[in-house]
Amino acid sequence: MISWRKHYKKSLIAIGLLLSTSASIHAQGDPKKGQDLFKANCTACHALDKQMIGPALGGIVDKVKKEQGLGPDWLHKWIKDNKALRASGDKYANQIYEEFNKVEMLQFPNLSEEDIDNILAYTTDPPKEEPKADAAATATDASANVQQSKDSQLNSQAILAAFVVIAGLLLWLLVKIRQLVKLQQTPELTDLNSTRVNSFSELYKKYSFVGKGVIAILAVLALYGVWNSLMWIGVYKGYKPEQPIHFSHKIHAGENKIDCQLCHSGAKYGKVSEIPSVNVCMNCHRSISEYNGKYMEPGKDKAFYDGEIQKIYAAAGWDPAKQQYTGKTSPIEWTRIHNMPDFVYFNHSQHVVAGEKAIISSFNKKNPNNQIDVVCKACHGKVDTMNVVQMANDFTMGWCIECHRTTEVDMTNGYNQEYFKNLHDKLKKQYGEGAKITVDAIGGLECGKCHY
Repeated sequence: MISWRKHYKKSLIAIGLLLSTSASIHAQGDPKKGQDLFKANCTACHALDKQMIGPALGGIVDKVKKEQGLGPDWLHKWIKDNKALRASGDKYANQIYEEFNKVEMLQFPNLSEEDIDNILAYTTDPPKEEPKADAAATATDASANVQQSKDSQLNSQAILAAFVVIAGLLLWLLVKIRQLVKLQQTPELTDLNSTRVNSFSELYKKYSFVGKGVIAILAVLALYGVWNSLMWIGVYKGYKPEQPIHFSHKIHAGENKIDCQLCHSGAKYGKVSEIPSVNVCMNCHRSISEYNGKYMEPGKDKAFYDGEIQKIYAAAGWDPAKQQYTGKTSPIEWTRIHNMPDFVYFNHSQHVVAGEKAIISSFNKKNPNNQIDVVCKACHGKVDTMNVVQMANDFTMGWCIECHRTTEVDMTNGYNQEYFKNLHDKLKKQYGEGAKITVDAIGGLECGKCHY
């Protein structure tokens, strides 16, 4: 009997220790701090509620404990250096590696033990998101909108009544004027009216020289109008067509600070900047399946942006649930905005690399209130502020020539200093020490430079 009581007490103690250990698994760490760490380090490959590149991490502590009998210490080792853990022969570590197509997880030796505890606490008990808007405030806004609608309706009715009154007054005035005209139709006045010009043809015969002059002026103006219209054929400044997938440069380049050349790599190394392929989009959107940004365009919401991301998946043939490609692709038919004529030669790399400093400096001097920091903006405008990209400049021959005449060559470049040394000396002798070398001085206005 005594022996049974001892065992019973020991069992209670063991259960108490187990419960306290289990509780400590959930109690360790700060979920709020863990949320920030999770977003900074984990969201590229993981989510709490669904599989992405890696498994869903919601409740991962309990899952590892129940399925494998492993505690948080194993997760610490896995997060710190999963490669070393696999190399040690750990069965579960190698099982995960095989299960997820041998995609090696990043190592995080920079995370402290406390940081990892915070992340695990977040996966176990994520803090609830605060409501976006207070119900009372929403109700107030709704009542304000109703009142505003009523006021607008009353204003419309008042304006309509005023128009009816004015129309009545005008009709009354017309009747009175007609009566006065009839009273003044005396015989003398009738004889006078018979001598007046009553048609345009009579007026033209009487003043034919004036009519011919007016016609000549109108003909000149018409010819100028036709010539001016012909000169602007192919100039589409402000053109911003709708695209098959809504891509906001303001969100990508503006809010998220993505470098232009990450997507348009050809602008730096080739003649053409290229429209990015869907594979470039998938470099990021393979792990970004929904929009969680704070910025929203007018009239658009999270559901709209999530739907556009799904269009990318459909084009790439990507199954986000299985995290694999299906092989069923659908090319995206983008509408081209900037398109130089076939007889014009333009090399992006020449301007982006060789002319970068010179173009930025020249643009900022001419536009002190509209400074730029990236060479692309000199021609394409501030794309990082555009929800829908539009043609920001004329892109005419005159526009290009004006730029070549005013943009100074970057003489701080060692190559340019050596290559244009003789030309620089010649200009100094001809125009004095302060002479500037602009692009037109080095052949920037030669026809063969831009035309085949």
